Amino acid sequence: MFRPVSVAVVATLLLTIVGATPAAAAIEPVPSFGTNPGNLKMFRYVPTGLPANRPVVVALHGCTQNASGYGTGAGWTELADRMGFAVVLPEQQSGNNFNRCFNWFERGDTTRGQGEAESIAQMVRKTIADTGADSARVHVTGLSAGGAMTAVMLAAYPNMFAGGGVVAGIAYRCAASMIDAFSCMNPGRNQTPAALGDAVRAASSHSGPWPVVSIWQGTADYTVAQANATELVEQWTNVHGIPATPTSTDTVAGHPHAVYAANDRPVVERYTITGMGHGQPLDPGAGPERCGTAGAYLLDVDICAAWHMGAAWRLAA
Repeated sequence: MFRPVSVAVVATLLLTIVGATPAAAAIEPVPSFGTNPGNLKMFRYVPTGLPANRPVVVALHGCTQNASGYGTGAGWTELADRMGFAVVLPEQQSGNNFNRCFNWFERGDTTRGQGEAESIAQMVRKTIADTGADSARVHVTGLSAGGAMTAVMLAAYPNMFAGGGVVAGIAYRCAASMIDAFSCMNPGRNQTPAALGDAVRAASSHSGPWPVVSIWQGTADYTVAQANATELVEQWTNVHGIPATPTSTDTVAGHPHAVYAANDRPVVERYTITGMGHGQPLDPGAGPERCGTAGAYLLDVDICAAWHMGAAWRLAA
């Protein structure tokens, strides 16, 4: 007499017989993650079978984009599978900003413990609690308004992030209103390195160590001027207590790359993507250094920013 076999058992047997692998993870909403003072939405990508004590990357979309489109398009979800880390994907709502830009210029959203910045911090805490992630290996990155919000998170929560990647973004506290925001974006606002560094130091009671920062900017970006990358370099080298003069320079995939080191440790780096407009650098296709899917503001320029950040942050280790 045969006993009935459950569907789950049959599925397991079939997977074993044909050598298949379980279905890939999906980007999923997380409806409850805290008080959410910034009224943001939370999405998350956790690779199937991800063990505890793995890193976390927060990926912040640009204006008009959404969480899943940016997380997938920029290459972060595929790298999560390859390198083994969780991805937190905050999403702006049109009720907060008509163009779905993170409000990186509003003091109520860029101050520690308040607004959108605190909502993003709550998403990180929720993910660490849910996945058992390594709280010492959390990084944040983003494009355009998401890049500017990355600078906010690094300044307001430097104890939470080991590092960050700012793509076509703005220095922390460049703007205090929407009118300021446009002038910061282009032509840019020229502040002294000391004033830029003081803004970060005043954002929290943290006294170090400070996050490492990767800065990416296209030379043909007429939305966010190149001057902003210089301001970011000056801000974070000042915070780290080093000159805003590279300790080494080279080219990566044909693009200029400058490194700023403290005690022989790279703490700030700048990638200048020749001929690139406003967007996230990608290199779609198969290959260890390739990632991303081209689209609006997701630009195939033969270098994948996400992969280079992930390698520098040793996410696969």
